[in-house]
Amino acid sequence: MDFRPIVVVIGALLAILALAMLVPAAVDAFHRNPDWEVFVLSAGVTLFVGVAMALTGGIGEVRLSIREAFLMTALSWLVLPLFATLPFVYSDLRLSFTDAYFEAMSGFTTTGSTVIVGLDKAPPGILMWRALTQWFGGVGIIVMGIAVLPMLKVGGMQLFRMESSDKSEKALPRAAQIAGAIGIIYLVLSAVIAGAYWLAGMSGFESIAHAMTTIATGGYSTSDNSIGKFDSVAVEVVGIVGMIAGSLPLVLYLRTIQGHAFALFGDSQVQWYLSIIVLTVLAAASWLWLKEGIEPATALRQAAFNIVSVITTTGYATADYGLWGSFTVPLIFFVMFIGGCAGSTAGGIKIFRLQVLYAAARAQIHHLLQPHGVFIPYYNRRPITDEIIVSVLSFFFMWFFTFSLLSLGLALVGLDFLTAVSSAATAIANVGPALGSIAGPAGTFQPFPDAAKWFMTGGMLLGRLELFTMMVLLSRSFWRG
Repeated sequence: MDFRPIVVVIGALLAILALAMLVPAAVDAFHRNPDWEVFVLSAGVTLFVGVAMALTGGIGEVRLSIREAFLMTALSWLVLPLFATLPFVYSDLRLSFTDAYFEAMSGFTTTGSTVIVGLDKAPPGILMWRALTQWFGGVGIIVMGIAVLPMLKVGGMQLFRMESSDKSEKALPRAAQIAGAIGIIYLVLSAVIAGAYWLAGMSGFESIAHAMTTIATGGYSTSDNSIGKFDSVAVEVVGIVGMIAGSLPLVLYLRTIQGHAFALFGDSQVQWYLSIIVLTVLAAASWLWLKEGIEPATALRQAAFNIVSVITTTGYATADYGLWGSFTVPLIFFVMFIGGCAGSTAGGIKIFRLQVLYAAARAQIHHLLQPHGVFIPYYNRRPITDEIIVSVLSFFFMWFFTFSLLSLGLALVGLDFLTAVSSAATAIANVGPALGSIAGPAGTFQPFPDAAKWFMTGGMLLGRLELFTMMVLLSRSFWRG
């Protein structure tokens, strides 16, 4: 294996991260907060290491084989949070390394789980840094989802391989060009959402911070009360639209711009996704109205925002939905697993995998009824190969196996059943808040023992990298080549 391109790529990413640290440094300096020095020093250390790695690996064209792409992807998501912990550790917050790494990993994986209490009084630079980690994580997730994972054939993602990438096992320029175009769209959407939040009543700082975590479907807020602090219908409408926009395949926005008018809403994954959102919101709103006695308009408003927040794996909250009754709590727990669309910033299982399994099960039922018939499952009017079905089934097995192990691990260190199971789900699905009185929408993960935080940090990483990207590194055959 040639480690030089891996070192170059990670070095370049660290250099970009170092430059990003100057933004919260400027914010703190503007507000006369002494933490600006922490960000400048952290940027200096990160830049030195990044440039040194890039120079060590050599300057030139970077070409990655399949094995190198696996290792580069995994190491990037391990190393970047490591350097992102520096401001958390040395700022006025004085987080422990465990808490700082948890917070940074939660940011880069756009999970949104937090261990910080008192966000309303936190230094503005730290609030901006949390938002930036999620914003950069969202960009990385999109690039990974459209350029890397399809090449690695992880969890059925080869459904989204570009035609040119079938000709070679290398990371191709075409993928890089598409990723660049998607990055511009991501930036434009961020700016539009920030402007909409500002018009809806947020301050300039709040609108920028929330726009970054909305489009990244991350959920970090500037207040302990999350979006509920603003108590504004306009802010919540902007949030709903922004979260859904971030959870749709961004490559379809590009196709729409290129002249394919129905590329977005003509896609079966998007159709399924929006239908599930509408049905779930109506079910939750009806329950709140008929069983909990909440006014219809208020019930619809609360259900719409919080259900969209959970199903898009964003993690904002305007109410403690853990208190919504015997039907709504399990409903929210199950939609945690669904997540968004492939090629978006959202986490979870992804809608296309549910479609693949549904199509395969439907074909199997028809085959049982007519044993001599030939029935082929389809996705987006294209036949699904046996390789993709096996890949998706393997992903489902490993997803729920990992979820079960993580739940048992959290229970082993002392968490109660609801907290352990929902925390495992929220970590591996990259949602954010769990259920229960400790880590629910009204709480944080600060009271968790350090062992539980490390379990959850691992769960966030596994969920974000689609499991196999990390697990393949544990195979001896991977290192033997």
